[in-house]
Amino acid sequence: MISKKLVNSVAGCADDALAGLVACNPNLQLLQGHRVALRSDLNSLKGQVALLSGGGSGHEPAHAGFIGKGMLTGIIAGAVFTSPAVGSILAAIRAVAQVGTVGTLLIVKNYTGDRLNFGLAREQAQAEGISVEMVVVGDDSAFTVLKKAGRRGLCGTVLIHKVAGALAEAGVGLEEITNRVSMIAKAMGTLGVSLSSCSVPGSRPTFELSADEVELGLGIHGEAGVRRIKVGGCPGPGWSQTKASPTQLTPGSLQMASADEIVTLMLDHMTNSSNVSHVPVQSGSSVVLMVNNLGGLSFLELGIIANAAICSLEDRGVKIARALVGTFMSALEMPGVSLTLLQVDDPLLTLIDAETTASAWPNMAKVSVTGRKRSRAAPTEPLEAPDSTAAGGSASKCMVLVLERVCATLLGLEEHLNALDRAAGDGDSIQEWLKEGPPPASPNQLLSKLSLLLLEKMGGSCGALYGLFLTAAAQPLKAKADLPAWCAAMDAGLKAMQKYGKAAPGDRTMSAEAAAEATKNMEAGAGRASYISSAQLDQPDPGAVAAAAILRAILEVLQSQGA
Repeated sequence: MISKKLVNSVAGCADDALAGLVACNPNLQLLQGHRVALRSDLNSLKGQVALLSGGGSGHEPAHAGFIGKGMLTGIIAGAVFTSPAVGSILAAIRAVAQVGTVGTLLIVKNYTGDRLNFGLAREQAQAEGISVEMVVVGDDSAFTVLKKAGRRGLCGTVLIHKVAGALAEAGVGLEEITNRVSMIAKAMGTLGVSLSSCSVPGSRPTFELSADEVELGLGIHGEAGVRRIKVGGCPGPGWSQTKASPTQLTPGSLQMASADEIVTLMLDHMTNSSNVSHVPVQSGSSVVLMVNNLGGLSFLELGIIANAAICSLEDRGVKIARALVGTFMSALEMPGVSLTLLQVDDPLLTLIDAETTASAWPNMAKVSVTGRKRSRAAPTEPLEAPDSTAAGGSASKCMVLVLERVCATLLGLEEHLNALDRAAGDGDSIQEWLKEGPPPASPNQLLSKLSLLLLEKMGGSCGALYGLFLTAAAQPLKAKADLPAWCAAMDAGLKAMQKYGKAAPGDRTMSAEAAAEATKNMEAGAGRASYISSAQLDQPDPGAVAAAAILRAILEVLQSQGA
């Protein structure tokens, strides 16, 4: 099935996307008649080396997101996953030459179409007397044997943009920039993994993956990778790696591979010396790490992958000098990630840290990741006031009975409340707490303790609402615990819930029995249910049912005790 895309037309989507970026960024301009974006301050580059890059669209924010002072001078974009036209590349070279630049470096990812088109444009420009050099970046670490076409150009190309841009900004000449970035590119590797494929506008997905598979070593044009891993049948608590081939998985338990395991597999493959495209990273090495979203991975997953990569590398004795996490070179909406490792020393780090105005380059801390303290001690809890009421008295025993009845009631209603979409399995945590010893006899301290317990153990809005109620209700009971104080406590608790929960009578939320039953005919005015169509709300509110059950349990115990 052809995937849905928010485009005006398939044919014009690359032009529209580039126009949108330029429209939002006053530092960029389009070159008329071409799919080319250039720095808007082009005339200020007289006497400086110009840097041009590009490739197919669909890799956003690459390549136009990396135009700016300290990075690229301009980019040439092709249609989605298609090399740019030779005429447009040549037009960009001429445009930067005409403002008085002292040579142009073309930074090209290693794909046949890009090499051919940029190479032909370079030859034509040189024939016109323009000084042009070309660096072809191949940072793919997927292939274990040498391929005739060489290593593919992947996200590591962005680091070459950064280094070359810093050198050009410092006034370094074309030949030296070319030589230095060519050497730096050899100390770099990238490997990607994806949960599924992507789809070019107007087309079907580029490849198919079953639910229990991930694709390892794929490119950035939707092409399949070098290995398809059965994550439902290999990695898990029982998975292992063979001695001869650390990346060859042997069968283990039927469990989804964790992010930690997939990252370990990726790093093992990237650094395995028997892999001809490996990165020579070992214990003691210092690296820049890039964790790149291939387009469709959630930020939550990206953070998990980043943490796994940092921990795994540090466990290997590798120092992470800098870490870049985000979307740098995507493959449309592909839900996957690539890891890039670049070996660095202090001079190279200076170039990585150099200032740039490129919009897609992250605001990265210019300090080492490894060796930094990542947590601080939690603040000390305030000292508890001594229990003002003697423990073990009749009031304390009554409190225990009330709490036990409330717990038993909630646990008895667990299945019913869950069917109403509200977890009710928190009664057992209170029961466990009661087993640890008698609860505080002071009502103030009892409600405060219960508030902390529920906030810790009960999820969702219910935990917060009960916590608010108990915290506020505890305050009027500090001095006295007579009937007027308890009335004031209930009022304070209700006011706190209404203040922060924005609920009022009639809003289909926590209430007593008759009102709880009536909530099935109400329209929600507060809470998450307020965003749901009233036609879908034909059952009593689960919070109201739970609140009514709690109040009923308290009443029954008090009546049985003659209170």
